[in-house]
Amino acid sequence: MRIGLLTDSGYPYASGDGVAWCDRLVRGLGQHEFDVYALGRSRHQEAAGRVPLPPQVRRVRTAPLRSAGDDGPGHGRRARRRFAECYGELVAAMYAGDAGSWGGGVGGAGPLGGGVGGAGGVGADPVSGPLADRFGSALYTLAAFAREAGGLPGALRSDTAVRALEQACRAPGAPHAARTARVSDLLTVAAHLERALRPLSLDWYGADGLGAADLCHATTGGPAALCGLLARHFRGVPLLVTEYGVHLRTHYLTLGPDTAAPAVRALLAAFHRRLAAEVYRTAELLTPGNAHTRRWQERCGADRARIRTVHPGMDAAPFAEAGESPERADPDTLVWVGRVGADKDLVSLLHAFAEVRRQRPTARLRIVGTPVDAEGAAYLGHCRALAAQLFPDEADGAHAVGDNPVSFEETGGPQTPTPADAYAAGAVVVLSSVVEGFPAGLVESMFCGRATVSTDVGAVVEVIGGTGLVVPPRNPRALAEACVALLRDPERRERLGAAARARALELFSVEQNIAAFHGLYLEIVAHSPVRRVVLDASGEPLPFAAPAESHVPGHWTDPAARVLPRGVPGWATGTPVRATASTAEAAR
Repeated sequence: MRIGLLTDSGYPYASGDGVAWCDRLVRGLGQHEFDVYALGRSRHQEAAGRVPLPPQVRRVRTAPLRSAGDDGPGHGRRARRRFAECYGELVAAMYAGDAGSWGGGVGGAGPLGGGVGGAGGVGADPVSGPLADRFGSALYTLAAFAREAGGLPGALRSDTAVRALEQACRAPGAPHAARTARVSDLLTVAAHLERALRPLSLDWYGADGLGAADLCHATTGGPAALCGLLARHFRGVPLLVTEYGVHLRTHYLTLGPDTAAPAVRALLAAFHRRLAAEVYRTAELLTPGNAHTRRWQERCGADRARIRTVHPGMDAAPFAEAGESPERADPDTLVWVGRVGADKDLVSLLHAFAEVRRQRPTARLRIVGTPVDAEGAAYLGHCRALAAQLFPDEADGAHAVGDNPVSFEETGGPQTPTPADAYAAGAVVVLSSVVEGFPAGLVESMFCGRATVSTDVGAVVEVIGGTGLVVPPRNPRALAEACVALLRDPERRERLGAAARARALELFSVEQNIAAFHGLYLEIVAHSPVRRVVLDASGEPLPFAAPAESHVPGHWTDPAARVLPRGVPGWATGTPVRATASTAEAAR
C-alpha cells in the first residue's frame, strides 16, 4: 500500500525529532511505498542534509513552519469578508465554554501525575460533544476557504485576524485570562496561530498528493496530525497518529509562566487543546509510545478502543557484545549515561554517591555525557565543582597522584568510544532524572544486560517492569540505598541484568515496532471503505477494480512489476478479459 508519512521537524533530515525511528520504520516496511511530507525544516536541518532514503520512498515534499513565508495571493473584499467569518467562527469555537477550564499552563500535582490539571492544566472533562463539533466544523470550513483562495498566510497575519481574536476574547463565556488580553498579547497569539495553521495553505491534499495515499501516518501531533486531518476530511484517507511525546504537553511545558503572559498562555492552550481533541476523536487509530502518553490521550477525549500502545523500536545490535559479556563490568562502578541537563538531576546523584562511598569506600561513579546547550554546559560545570568539593582527590600514599572517585567523560573518548562501552563499564547503571519521557538510555542499558537503579518518572516503571530498582525522584538517600544494595549482591545484579535484557529484546526492539505498525496498517486499510472509483474504457465504473487481495503486502499486485506466470487469470491483474473462440465455445 502507499503510505503518506507526515513528519514535523525531523525525518527525512539528518537532525531533528524522531529521525532514527522513522528511518527504521520506512526501511523495515519495504513491501509498502512511502511518500514523505516533512514540515518545519530549518536552515540547520537543510545544512545537515537528509538521511539516505531507501527505494520505497517515492518522493519527499517539504514545507517550512518555523520561518515566515510570503503573504500569498491577495484577497478581494468578498474573500476578506468570508475569511473574517470563517476565522471568527474558529476562534469563537476555541474559547466557547472555556471559562474556568483553561488556566493556560501546567499545574502542579494534576490528575495525570505529571503536572496536568490543578491550577492551570487540562480540565477534568474531555473536549467532546457540540463544542468539539463546532471547532472541527470551523476548522474544515477555514481549510476549504484556504483551498479556494490559494492560501491564508497573509490573512492570518492581518488586522482582520487580530480583530476576530479580540472579539472572541470579549465575548460572553470567554475565560477571564482572555478577557484581560492586551493588543500585544493578541498580536502574539495571532502570530502563533498563523504558524500553527500553515498546513491549511499547503497544496498537499489533491489527487496527486495525500489523496493518492491509502493511509496517512502522522508521526507526531500538532501540525503533522493537522495535515492528516485535512487529508481525511477532503479525500477520506484514513489517519494513524503516533505520539512518543504528547504534543499538547510539550506546548504546556514550552510556553510556561516565564515565557508568555497569562492571556497568551490561556488563548494558545485553548487552541492546542481543541486541536488535540479533534485529532484524537477523528483518527482511526492512535499509537502512544507508553502508558503515560496513553493517559494524556484518554484524558483529552480519545476513545480507548482506538488506542494501541506501540513502544519505540531501538536497535539492539550495537549493544549485543556488552549484553553477552557481563564479566566486563567493574563490580564497584556506577555508571550514568545521557544528555547533561538540570532535568537529569546529577546533583542528587552526586549527593547519593557520597552516601554510597561512606558504605562502599571502593565505589566509583562514571558520568558519561555531553550538554546540548549553554544551560547544560553551565550545569555540567556546577556538577564538576560539586564533585570536587564532595570528593577531594585521594591518593594511596604521600608520593602517589591523587584520584577522584567521580569521573566526567564524553562518549567517543578513549575509555568510552561508544555508548555500549560506557554501559558495559559499570556494574549498575543509574538514572536520576526528575523529568523523563520514554527513557531510551535505560533501554540501552537493558540491552547491555546491566542492573539498573532509576527514579520513578515518566515511563520508567513501564519500561523496567520488575527488572530493576525504582526510587522516588529527588531522594538521594533512597538512591544511595538502592545502589549499595546492588553493589553488595553480585548474584542479584546478574539476575536483574539478564531479566532486563530479555525484556528489552522482547518489547523494545526494532523488529517488534515494525511488526506492530505493519499489522496496524493492514487493520486500518481493511476497515476503510474503497475510496477510488476506477473507470473502464467507456468511462463507466469498473466493479471490483480494487480486489481485497490487492492489499496483500508486496509488489506482486503491480502488473508492470513482473511477468505473470502461466495460468494467472486476467481478473487478477485488473485487465479486461477478451472473449475468444475457445471461451465462446466453452460458454455454449
